[in-house]
Amino acid sequence: MLTILKGNILSAPEMGKIEAIPHGYLVAEDGIIEGIYPVLPDKYASAPVEDYGDDLILQSFADLHLHAPQYPMLGMGMDLPLLDWLTTYTYPNESRFQDTDYARYVYHRLAQELVSYGTTRVCMFSSFHTDATLILMDELEKAGVTGYVGKVGMDRNGIPGMMESSTAEAISETDRWLAACHFEHIKPILTPRFTPSCTNELMAHLGKLATELHLPVQSHLSENRAEIAWVRELHPDCEQYWQTYAKYGLWNDRTVMAHCVWSDEKERQAIRDAGVTVIHCPDSNQNVSSGFAPVRQMLTEGTKVSLGSDIAGGDHLCMFDVITAAIRASKVKGMIDDWKTPFLTVKEGWYLGTSAGAAFFGEQPGFAKGNPLHAIVIRDDTLLNPRTMSLEDRLERAVYRRQKDALQAVWSAGRKILDRSTAAK
Repeated sequence: MLTILKGNILSAPEMGKIEAIPHGYLVAEDGIIEGIYPVLPDKYASAPVEDYGDDLILQSFADLHLHAPQYPMLGMGMDLPLLDWLTTYTYPNESRFQDTDYARYVYHRLAQELVSYGTTRVCMFSSFHTDATLILMDELEKAGVTGYVGKVGMDRNGIPGMMESSTAEAISETDRWLAACHFEHIKPILTPRFTPSCTNELMAHLGKLATELHLPVQSHLSENRAEIAWVRELHPDCEQYWQTYAKYGLWNDRTVMAHCVWSDEKERQAIRDAGVTVIHCPDSNQNVSSGFAPVRQMLTEGTKVSLGSDIAGGDHLCMFDVITAAIRASKVKGMIDDWKTPFLTVKEGWYLGTSAGAAFFGEQPGFAKGNPLHAIVIRDDTLLNPRTMSLEDRLERAVYRRQKDALQAVWSAGRKILDRSTAAK
């Protein structure tokens, strides 16, 4: 299978840099990128080309932290801090996913909307319901999304109907879920909701699975000061929050941790030493009043950082909006710090929303040779131009503002999963 796309190709080969090839060619063979070229090589001269004219061909997005069952409650509960928001809004909403018909309806819509925004890779939380989690994985698989989905581990500190009835049930249902995961592009990720939601016995079992099955792990870390204090009460043997994961074998380079708003120098060092990836969720951090994560400091120190929408703490599923939120949050952080920490540029935000997230899936930055083809096409021909626009100008504007029906096509792992265009075949 040969795919050749023609258009204005822009990618993020490293932090803060954009590679732009005007009216270039992106070539993939059997869904794997073979190269990008200003002129099509002779060996492809007779091959069909999808010509997108003056449109932008960009990397698709990676959303590495979002809660699928919270999708119906987008924009709700923004008046409460994290722990109150969970008990008042989130847990009652998630309890509905014991109804598999409801789960199918919601998750089908979520999968379709992700594709419509150009998100093709995810690390996603389900609820604790095994059957609903499998439905979520099935809907994402059918829509063409790739990545990881986790059945939430939660056997304490919930509300009636919103946690498993016993640790034994939590363990057996986790095992049942893993045994049923036979999807090609959506894989399981172990998901203790956060330390307060899991007994020591459940955490130990998840750690055993992580080691024996070499599975990745996702959870939350140092999001909120009240949460950190609670963790300290539950685990007095641990000086810091991160140690509550590490002592059970859930802390390594296959781990993603959302937020890290209040991670101090020692915790950030532990993150770097283990190769853990931090998922910055700027919308959520502001909406539920958690704070402003020290993203610039983490990047300067060499920490791996990517972005997550974190719906429904975050109120935007579109990663264009998450990137702009990250940039704005960094500017607020800079003002608070009297500009001792430089804010994120558009180029840096774009890298965090694309290449940085793709790295967790083993990909190289940008449209690198050997990567699976993950791409989107954006049209911007009806927007007014105040002057002659460079390709980087047009990318910046696309991050902040897009015309109606701007997204023309989406490729995920080499498969074309959305096509609104009339590109020549």
